[in-house]
Amino acid sequence: MKRIAIATLGCKVNQFESAAFASGFEARGCELVPFQAEADVYVINTCTVTAKAGQQSRQMIRRVLHEHPGARIVVTGCYAQMDPETVLNLAEQPVAIVGNGNKHRLVAAALAEHPPDLVLLMGKIREKKEICPLPVTRFRDRTRAYLRIQDGCDNFCSYCIVPYTRGPSRSLPLAGVLEQARVFTDQGYRELVITGINVGKYGLDLAEGETIYTLLDRLCRALPACRLRLSSIEPTEVNDALLELLGRHPNLMPHLHIPLQSGDDTILARMNRRYTRAEFAAVIHRVHRALPAVTIGCDVLGGFPGETEAEAANTYALLADLPVGYLHVFPYSRRPGTLAASFDRQLPGPVKEERVRRLRGLDAVKRQALYQANVGRVLRVLVERRQAKSGLLQGFSENYLPLVFAGATPLIRRVVPVRLDAVADGQPLGILAEDLLEESGQTR
Repeated sequence: MKRIAIATLGCKVNQFESAAFASGFEARGCELVPFQAEADVYVINTCTVTAKAGQQSRQMIRRVLHEHPGARIVVTGCYAQMDPETVLNLAEQPVAIVGNGNKHRLVAAALAEHPPDLVLLMGKIREKKEICPLPVTRFRDRTRAYLRIQDGCDNFCSYCIVPYTRGPSRSLPLAGVLEQARVFTDQGYRELVITGINVGKYGLDLAEGETIYTLLDRLCRALPACRLRLSSIEPTEVNDALLELLGRHPNLMPHLHIPLQSGDDTILARMNRRYTRAEFAAVIHRVHRALPAVTIGCDVLGGFPGETEAEAANTYALLADLPVGYLHVFPYSRRPGTLAASFDRQLPGPVKEERVRRLRGLDAVKRQALYQANVGRVLRVLVERRQAKSGLLQGFSENYLPLVFAGATPLIRRVVPVRLDAVADGQPLGILAEDLLEESGQTR
């Protein structure tokens, strides 16, 4: 029995794909062990969306090569796809490099009885026409499962390396989506996170007549006892069909993550984002008017090349005025191979750091306001784990609030009613609805 260790950096799609690797290894009788343990095969699923992610990928490859010279090393993911030569230069021993378009061949390459000194399964990712078949039997140590329905991107935002590492948009055929969802629900998962690189483009490359909206409707009707959550969707893809689905299906979670990136029209044009600040604001207000209980989150970049103080202030002001609940804030990261890497007036680190600091301060304000607005509400929380330090249970509500509360261990992996009772040090604190009934003398 071979011992397999898998490390995953980066996005939810990478996490889904690593779960597929784990399923494939287990099907072949292998034992999965923690990445820190001794193993026969180490798989590193890398990321390169930022310079820091690329650096972390290199560090992990170096460490495994140094600490486990006798093991078989398999490197895959976006860093391996973008820069296989560097991976080769890091290695002084046989190594397998598997490109994103060939991840379905990774398990066989890792377990080959007599591998050559080098396994290089790359291919031209931009020529890929079909999504990799990567079935998953279960997500280890997770209460929510990621359901990958799509891969690749055709947007070519000027700062983003993903279209070059993931290839064109490719969708999983409907039968594959439904089968994977069934496997997850049969395994007892109570929430599926619908994920991909650009999920709003689902189905457009297939001849099945499906879209992200028809797919969500199918899944909601087929899995009434399972919570469904969209991982992210572009502002240009938020429309009446999506809002109608959110209003009609109680198992489609009232939570949308809609990337902004910049709130200044000049910067948005240089980013090759296909909307203006006014159009983005209209989308957010439209969602809020139709469904006030929906939590809206945004991605935003600080310190894009050439961004002036006035342009940065425009972004801050737009977000401050919009009814969004939280921000994911990132400093602009220069990625070789992208258009923005060649732009003049690349901003120095301290300028980017200051703009990121201001935006993260706004994020803290937004989160506090979101939590306070929900105080007194009874929310449906999927319990994920018990905190080691506090001993409290924690999980996410339907509108993506991270609640902690006292409760018994058997509640883990269940959806339970919790009243948001207070906010302390930025953390929403809850009380089980059953406990509230007991305190008031009522029966359950």
